[in-house]
Amino acid sequence: MRTILLPALLIIAALLTAYRFWMPAQAEAPAGSGADAMDNRQFVSAPGRYSIPAEEVLKQRLTPLQYEVTQHEATERAFQNEYWDNRQEGIYVDIVSGEPLFSSTDKFKSGTGWPSFTRPIQQDALVEHSDTRFFIKRTELKSRIAGSHLGHVFTDGPQPTGLRYCINSASLRFIPREQLAEQGYGEYERLFGEAEVK
Repeated sequence: MRTILLPALLIIAALLTAYRFWMPAQAEAPAGSGADAMDNRQFVSAPGRYSIPAEEVLKQRLTPLQYEVTQHEATERAFQNEYWDNRQEGIYVDIVSGEPLFSSTDKFKSGTGWPSFTRPIQQDALVEHSDTRFFIKRTELKSRIAGSHLGHVFTDGPQPTGLRYCINSASLRFIPREQLAEQGYGEYERLFGEAEVK
């Protein structure tokens, strides 16, 4: 029994060490942290504007990866996803419900291989949960309306918030700035003004 247990423990220890090396140094973001650094961007959404499709519709509409990430908390590969290096102006919405989540004006190059933002479009668009999988305490992010798994938030981001919202591209749909009005998100055009493309 001991001859089986010892190699198993060594393998687990090696995997944990590799995981910690692979992930950048991170600390859990306290709930609501960075709120004081947020501006007062407020958008009024009509009740029922964003909805969750039925399960069978969701399985048809989403790719297998999008479904696994949003519904089963999977993680896509770094540097091998759609938006990690997207530099267009626009907003990112929940792939499931269409709820606006992030803006390109808050996107930055984190070097992690996933889309990273300093803040959401509105703080109440996200719900935070404690995630202790892999023996590491992190803050998981889900979308408010659909409950889609998005990624995690860390306290190693740039100013003005000091936060890094590390998000799976598979959880998002990007809407270019020039298509916002056409796709029903015209009120978000005011986020851009003369902002540079990130």
